[in-house]
Amino acid sequence: MRLAPLDGGEDAETKPLWQRLGWMVAIWLVSVTALGAVAYLLRLWLA
Repeated sequence: MRLAPLDGGEDAETKPLWQRLGWMVAIWLVSVTALGAVAYLLRLWLA
């Protein structure tokens, strides 16, 4: 018996490596930008 959440694993293997890495880099850049914006706002607020 297979569980439904595990069935999506085959879809990830069919995507090219460059596309998976591209999404990973994009998510990393967005998170770093968001952290930078929060740090900048805190710096302005504390100064």
